Amino acid sequence: MITLGPYRLTGRAFLAPMAGVTDLPFRRLCRQLGATLAAGEMLSADARLWDTRKSRLRRDHTDEPGPRVVQIAGSDPQMMADAARRNVDAGAEIIDINMGCPAKKVCNKDAGSALLRDESLVAAILEATVSAVEVPVTLKIRTGWHPEARNGVNVARIAEAAGIRALAVHGRTRACRFEGEAEYSTIAAIKRAVAIPVIANGDIDSAAKAAQVLAETGADGVMIGRAAQGRPWIFREIEAALAGEPLPAEPDCAEVRDIMSAHLRDLYDFYGPEAGVRIARKHIGWYCRERPQAQAFRQSVMQVDSAAGQLARVREYFDALEASPAAAAA
Repeated sequence: MITLGPYRLTGRAFLAPMAGVTDLPFRRLCRQLGATLAAGEMLSADARLWDTRKSRLRRDHTDEPGPRVVQIAGSDPQMMADAARRNVDAGAEIIDINMGCPAKKVCNKDAGSALLRDESLVAAILEATVSAVEVPVTLKIRTGWHPEARNGVNVARIAEAAGIRALAVHGRTRACRFEGEAEYSTIAAIKRAVAIPVIANGDIDSAAKAAQVLAETGADGVMIGRAAQGRPWIFREIEAALAGEPLPAEPDCAEVRDIMSAHLRDLYDFYGPEAGVRIARKHIGWYCRERPQAQAFRQSVMQVDSAAGQLARVREYFDALEASPAAAAA
């Protein structure tokens, strides 16, 4: 069992923070379907950037199950400390520091995984942030800056010394971005080097893969990112496998339709009908990407500009799948 400060976590499958994906509706859904923790979308540590609609929505944790995790990113230790305090005052129960994002717009500001090049700055940021708040502080990193500069073990030791309570490690370097395959040997070395919980991340797309990665790395848990897009029930599958229980049955068309429809309604409520319909399109594509006539369905959904119309198309599509012999193989 993983313990983070006062929180004893009962599961080992975590939702990875993803910009444009892990908004409040998606986090609530993944928690409902078995995710142990679900971090919000990354927030800049610069509070001057918070007074926008996008930032306000990212900081919304209404009716979210605890512990509530807020991820912050930045390169100035004092600014990071101040951001942590502000978010805790607003209800954050765990602060997560992003040193894993490979996006150019983040790395060009010497934040995210760019920080892995400067271990002294890493230490300063972690020490300042941990000292600023009473809640647990966690850290997400990559295995290093470049395949020839995998310094994840050093960074993990720095993190542990600074008081970081848990570490999530993506099995690629910043230079690798999301290309090629994740490697887990560095995660295993990190787990051997520190006593704090280590969460393995990268290319974990099934319950079997989760069990394999835990066996290979000795990690305490797994973090799921892209594999949860359109398959949020992956968390209950992983938790069952790790508990030695039979895997739940793959959801049939009716259950997928109901999960998806509830998710879409939550998006409309959260963003408003116009923006909600627009944002829902990518989720609809993920839910249906491996199903019959998925491309034609996606194209038809793109032409719908109302919440009621979008829900009707979804219902019609899944009703047709249920009535078709091809649905059984979907």
